[in-house]
Amino acid sequence: MIDEAALLESKTLRGSVLERTDVLDRVKALSLLPDHMHVTTAMVATYFEVAETVINNLLSRHRQELESNGLRVLRGPELQEFKELNLSPYRDGYPQPRSSLALWSRRAVLNVAMLLRDSDVARQVRTYLLDMEYLARARPVDTPAAGTPHALDDRIDQRITHILGRTVVPMFNALIETSGEHRQELISLREDVQRIERQLCGHETRITELERTRGPRQYTGIMASIDAMNWREFEHHVAVLLRRDGCTGVTVHGGPGDRGVDVTAHTADGRSVVAQCKSFAPYRPVWSGELQKFLGASLVQHTADVALFVATTSFTPDARAIAETYGVTLVDRSHLEKWSAGVPLTALQHA
Repeated sequence: MIDEAALLESKTLRGSVLERTDVLDRVKALSLLPDHMHVTTAMVATYFEVAETVINNLLSRHRQELESNGLRVLRGPELQEFKELNLSPYRDGYPQPRSSLALWSRRAVLNVAMLLRDSDVARQVRTYLLDMEYLARARPVDTPAAGTPHALDDRIDQRITHILGRTVVPMFNALIETSGEHRQELISLREDVQRIERQLCGHETRITELERTRGPRQYTGIMASIDAMNWREFEHHVAVLLRRDGCTGVTVHGGPGDRGVDVTAHTADGRSVVAQCKSFAPYRPVWSGELQKFLGASLVQHTADVALFVATTSFTPDARAIAETYGVTLVDRSHLEKWSAGVPLTALQHA
């Protein structure tokens, strides 16, 4: 069985599983460019929740391998043609490259998951990949159809577990009782067999859970578009969402002289709203100090009825504690994705 360490070290083993690009969407939605085939370096970094420089460094070290799996760098006329065909209609949603553009295929992105050591998302992809690979290898050639009696019990790992627990371990117990000279060796072997039995049981549990939860995410592509926005575009995006949820008098104030808030509005039932908008990289959370600064602006200067802190990332536990104490509504990355997809924000509904 392939293990994670071997996958990180062996180019040959990585190549043997690169067809399983579907695991990327099982772990987290991979948004594609309008050509429905590629992603940019920034989008790869967003997917794995690392800095863009980390992906660029990886590209430098493993360029030949990545190019063999679909990485392309466009320049000159080829870049211009790609921009005209794919990016020109989406100027507000995608960054417009200047001199060059790296395009990553799904195979190349999966390749990155098998090279990135310090990304939680990459680890999840590797775990899912290895589990599904094991499941494929473990199934008998003549696999019963789904729904037939004992179909799941025909998995090889379950049968091995049964044999180990009901036959091999009792055999070792009997040998240990009657052996003198090789007693310690037999005990050690029995412990190894029992450890393998436990690992197989745990593996089966993980595979069952993966099969139970598999399926596409509901909001594919939304956050990739938001991540490509600059800070001003993001503020106007939040303003659009406020208007969609029935707010009136929506005004964007971001920039110098904004008095600590970016957008002001009134809900449909007349309550005043102030919003702070932070377009941060997903790996950079909002800290408590930034919440404290917003408190002074929203509750003291503006005496707002509804204080919204909208961010493209997460909030630290201290920041969440402050928000809960003083009644600030936090819209983190997951809530922003749902809000942008059309789910109304509860804080803006009738009190």
